[in-house]
Amino acid sequence: MCFLIEQVHLDYLEAGADIIITASYQVITKISLSLSLSLSLSLWNLHSVSLECGQATIQGFEAKGFSRGDSEALLRKSVEIACEARDIYHDRCREGSPDGSNDGRVLKHRPILVAASVGSYGAYLADGSEYSGNYGDAITLETLKDFHRRRVQILAESGADLIAFETVPNRVEAQAFAELLEEEDIKIPAWFSFNSKDGINVVSGDSLLECASIVQSCKNAVAVGINCTPPRFIHELILSIKKVTTKPILIYPNSGESYDGDRKEWVQNTGISDKDFVSYVNKWCEIGAALVGGCCRTTPRTIRAIYETLSNRSASLSSQ
Repeated sequence: MCFLIEQVHLDYLEAGADIIITASYQVITKISLSLSLSLSLSLWNLHSVSLECGQATIQGFEAKGFSRGDSEALLRKSVEIACEARDIYHDRCREGSPDGSNDGRVLKHRPILVAASVGSYGAYLADGSEYSGNYGDAITLETLKDFHRRRVQILAESGADLIAFETVPNRVEAQAFAELLEEEDIKIPAWFSFNSKDGINVVSGDSLLECASIVQSCKNAVAVGINCTPPRFIHELILSIKKVTTKPILIYPNSGESYDGDRKEWVQNTGISDKDFVSYVNKWCEIGAALVGGCCRTTPRTIRAIYETLSNRSASLSSQ
């Protein structure tokens, strides 16, 4: 399994990725973030970034019979695998073909970042509630902080470059993440990405403006945006986020396919092609997206197409 996860990381790096996300979410997704950016904390330039996430929570591992110690070790292992993939990729860059022909792979030596993925409480439940944000009245701010606290501590101390709070479905969980970063004095930066099913609010119905405002006030947050949302909604969501934040906006939609939470499968023939997906990219960048990519049901081909689109955009802007 470790080899397979490492190979997935490498597939996305060779498609042009600059970031790989650790296998510490709930289900495997793929992300490519593309566009040159200097973050406000002057940490990185990002160009054609690709990420992917897998399954891991302490509580989930324990439910499968693992001890607390083994569960924590598996989280640390997710960071270790990503770091090893980065090292292998850099070796391949050094060993690349002198004439530049690398079987279509992007072998370009550049800084690669490892992001530690933290999914929502709903992802742990595996009942589709990360796509509704409806946890019930018994799940409070303190409940969520207690649930996430140890995982955030471990991932922040395991060698990752940043934390990616992903598919955040409601305001209270965003607040829980922001308070945890402060309470635990987390040293590495974080980004927050929400999901939406109507192009206006986050999936719970909470105001996207309120959610993004929480991130704007979080000193450790270096970017805020949207993931796992149909591409057709992204334009208006970017415009909404811009109203309340000065932080870089990151966008990594899914393919547009619908997910059946009861059957736990994607509905066939409900998404868009890679060609249609990347047709949105330049427009998203024009209106304010600083990082653009793809989440569920996108592939290395999608990421490579985004890499090429953003490379062409960068060249065009440079020539003006």
